[in-house]
Amino acid sequence: MFKRIAALFVALTTLAAAPSVVWAQGASQPKKILIVVSSLDKKAPNLVGGYWFPELTHPVEVYDKAGIEFDIASPKGGLSPFDGFDLKDQATLDFWTNAGHRTKIANSIKLSDVDPTKYAAVQLVGGHGPMWDFVDNPELDAIIRSIHDRGGIVSAVCHGPAGLLGVRLANGERLIKGKKLTGFTAEEEASRGYDRIVPFELEGALKTAGAAFEEAPIFQSRVVVDGRLITGQNPASAREFGEAVAKALGSKS
Repeated sequence: MFKRIAALFVALTTLAAAPSVVWAQGASQPKKILIVVSSLDKKAPNLVGGYWFPELTHPVEVYDKAGIEFDIASPKGGLSPFDGFDLKDQATLDFWTNAGHRTKIANSIKLSDVDPTKYAAVQLVGGHGPMWDFVDNPELDAIIRSIHDRGGIVSAVCHGPAGLLGVRLANGERLIKGKKLTGFTAEEEASRGYDRIVPFELEGALKTAGAAFEEAPIFQSRVVVDGRLITGQNPASAREFGEAVAKALGSKS
């Protein structure tokens, strides 16, 4: 599937060539978000790796309307595998027909090349890939910590919170210890049979790390804001999640 999407991407690119918290930094700083997606390729016969496309496009639709700029980064850089691609979804269609946005996903910044001081927020996109390449990733941990320590927003949706597990503050405490958050639940994972594929249970790992995990009924939208930490439970939460991030940045929308 990814090869077909990648081919479509090349074709379209060729044609195109023809609760409230406001970011703590000063007004002179850019309201720019670093969106991080997985680089993981297919991990199992019935599971596509990488990231879940609507969890990128639905927040971006909000950011575009709010006038918030963004860059896209990934562990390996370049074009990352993705799943959930559906041009019948308006946000996905709008993203895909935007040549600038396609260029960003085709040329995602390698995490080792990211300058975190350029960003007011970081967003970790879900999909199952993050369960592998967001975890124990020192480059990602350092970026998140840098943005957080400068008063920025840390956000993650669905399986994206896997990338928060290893982040520690200057005092050695985990970023998520004692924080209210959400993510893809154990019940949601099991309902699709993915609990037999992923390397660990996200909900359980977040709780073990000291987070106060909250959840909505299965596959319903849930967004949790705890200070400068914003999380969304699942794909159904993606738009509401983007709205919460935009609000936290004090957008003009």
